[in-house]
Amino acid sequence: MRRILSHFRLSYGQKLFLLATVPLLLAVAAISVLVANQSRQLADREIRALETQLIEAKKAELKNYISIARTAFVNIYGRAAPDDADAQLEVTQILSAMLYGQDGYFFVFDYDGNNLVSPRQTYLIGKNWRGLSDLNGVEITDPIIDIARNGGGYHSFDWTKPSTSETARMVTYVVGLQDWKWAVGTGIFIDDVLETVAAARAEVEARVQRTSFYILVITVAALTLVFLSGFVITVRERRLADAKLKALTQRVFDAQEEERGRVARELHDGISQLLVGVRYALDSASRRLKTGDARGMESLDKGIDHLSGAIQEVRRISRDLRPGVLDDLGLGPALKALTDDFGTRTGIKTSFNTVVFRNRLDQESKIALYRIAQEALTNIERHANATQVTIDVRGHKKGATMRIADDGQGLPQDTPIQRRSAGGLGLRNMQERVEQLDGTLRIFSSRSGTVIVAEVPLSHILKPESDGTEKTRKGRA
Repeated sequence: MRRILSHFRLSYGQKLFLLATVPLLLAVAAISVLVANQSRQLADREIRALETQLIEAKKAELKNYISIARTAFVNIYGRAAPDDADAQLEVTQILSAMLYGQDGYFFVFDYDGNNLVSPRQTYLIGKNWRGLSDLNGVEITDPIIDIARNGGGYHSFDWTKPSTSETARMVTYVVGLQDWKWAVGTGIFIDDVLETVAAARAEVEARVQRTSFYILVITVAALTLVFLSGFVITVRERRLADAKLKALTQRVFDAQEEERGRVARELHDGISQLLVGVRYALDSASRRLKTGDARGMESLDKGIDHLSGAIQEVRRISRDLRPGVLDDLGLGPALKALTDDFGTRTGIKTSFNTVVFRNRLDQESKIALYRIAQEALTNIERHANATQVTIDVRGHKKGATMRIADDGQGLPQDTPIQRRSAGGLGLRNMQERVEQLDGTLRIFSSRSGTVIVAEVPLSHILKPESDGTEKTRKGRA
């Protein structure tokens, strides 16, 4: 199981690609759904409005047909009595003859449900159709009679088209002849309206699908662009990272070689010469003691003095490599010892000031600040021609700050400070040590001296220890 999980573990580039594409895909999906829904809703409103408009036009047409029919028999109906059979027969004949279009005709039901006129579907004539309903269960005869009793109105249901014998939606308009208790009406099939509406809906759906396809194409193009851009950026960043890594590795090698060369020079120029002097003194003391020369003890004392000097030199080199006081007493005492030794060795007047830290710097910060001070003092000794050096270390609300100032000749004035801070190996080491702590290194230089300010953020300050422990370690940084 672990092997499977490790096999599917994503690389940094894949995670970055997913981070860029997943939100894009989600946004595109949301936009697609939103556009599709909005398009469908807008189209539905327009289609319903179109359907209503077309049906209203059909209804107005039906009213005109009824008006024409009433005009044809109004005089007969107006002069006839309620039981005038001859007048009723004449009216039924007039209505049976009034056909229009392929499927248009007039129908008549009496209020009892008997069909009196149905010229295109004669099998209905003379039969009682109370309770008649269409295939969907919508009642036909009873609502028509009720509408006629109430003066007139519309009714819709599915009915067989005389021309094709197919079932289609029909809208009827009915009026009542109250003296004869007749329901007179006509109907018009609206399947053409429904077909128009269905075609409009199909066109809307096709439009939505085309829009979705275009969005998909744009998304694929965008993802391809993101992938290619990410690939180019990744390759470029990898090349830059490789170049930086090579440069950093070379600087590490240079620093190691410089440190080895410094230690070798100190061993050769200091300890080696002292030990040679010890050997010569001991050889001289040995010869003189063998011959009974009283100066033998003098040569022996001289050799002991040289040996003591060699021991002190070894301690100094060891302290430069890794001062034990930094681990035992903290940054303040270590810097104090460093500046005192620097002043004694070089003759440059040095002063060290610090404020007792309420909190302690972590180990990484102590080492970094100590090495920065050590590097700065080395540069001052080699290049500055200074007569006075001041080191100030203090903690504050934002972290800790170390300030190193000298009155030397300063850095070369023909290049900017930013380039100077990255130019020499020592200055680069100082800069990189501070950057590892997420801090800042600032260098101010003029012909009257140089000031180096190293700042460490508050994240490298440890929490306060207990009162007893803090008192025993008072003065530590």
